[in-house]
Order: sequence, then structure tokens, then C-alpha cells
Amino acid sequence: MKNATFYLLDNETTVDGLSAVEQLVCEIAAERWRNGKRVLIACEDEQQALRLDEALWARPPESFVPHNLAGEGPRGGAPVEIAWPQKRNGNPRDILISLRTNFADFATAFTEVIDFVPYEDSLKQLARERYKAYRMAGFNLNTATWK
Repeated sequence: MKNATFYLLDNETTVDGLSAVEQLVCEIAAERWRNGKRVLIACEDEQQALRLDEALWARPPESFVPHNLAGEGPRGGAPVEIAWPQKRNGNPRDILISLRTNFADFATAFTEVIDFVPYEDSLKQLARERYKAYRMAGFNLNTATWK
């Protein structure tokens, strides 16, 4: 069974240049990697991918997350790969963390997808549309909040 979990954000606070959702993506990617999963973070654009790359490099050594931008790093990629529409490898991954504003067609290749319902009202409608698209694609849908 394919699962999609939508995390509900309760603020839009920016910290060190990262939006609330980008901060959460870093935490979820770190947690899933610690649990032995290979993660693909699908960003909206290259600038967002670069911000997440920098944020993951800036983590304290004890919470380092091995990652790379798509097309960089070791053969087969690091456990966490950051991609954007013009740059994505086909390396197999366990989990998709999607920051895309529209449903990513390649999401159906994953058994687990993580998506977000932003705090900002104008972005909530796009999240509703993605939710419907996941349901139409046969995903079991859940909502969650972060600890």
C-alpha cells in the first residue's frame, strides 16, 4: 500500500533563511535517514535545493545527514538526495519528500510520500489539490504534525 502523509504547519516562521516547511524537511530527512531510509527531496526549484543543501551542511557534526544535490556525490548518490525539476537522478529511493506546489507525476513510483499543508492560506488550496491527486493515484492518506 502506498502512503502519503501531509504535515500540517502551524506557522510560517523563517529561521536562517529557511521557511517553516524547509526547516521541517531537514528534520524529517534526518529522522528518516537515521531509520535507514534513502530519501529524495523534490524541491520546487534550484534555489530551494541549494538552501536545503546549505542547511543540511550547517547541522552540528553529531546530527550530520549524508546528502548531495542531484548529479553530485558518490555513484548511486548519498542516502539523502536533493533534486529539482530540471535535475533529478533515477537512483532508487524509499521516500519522497515533496516541496513541489503541484503533484509530482513521479510520486507514484514511491511507496511513501511526505507532503505539506503550509500555514499560508493561498498555498493551502494547492495542498488540497495535491491531496486529491494522491488519492486518485491510490495512496492511503494521512495527516500529521511534527513533534
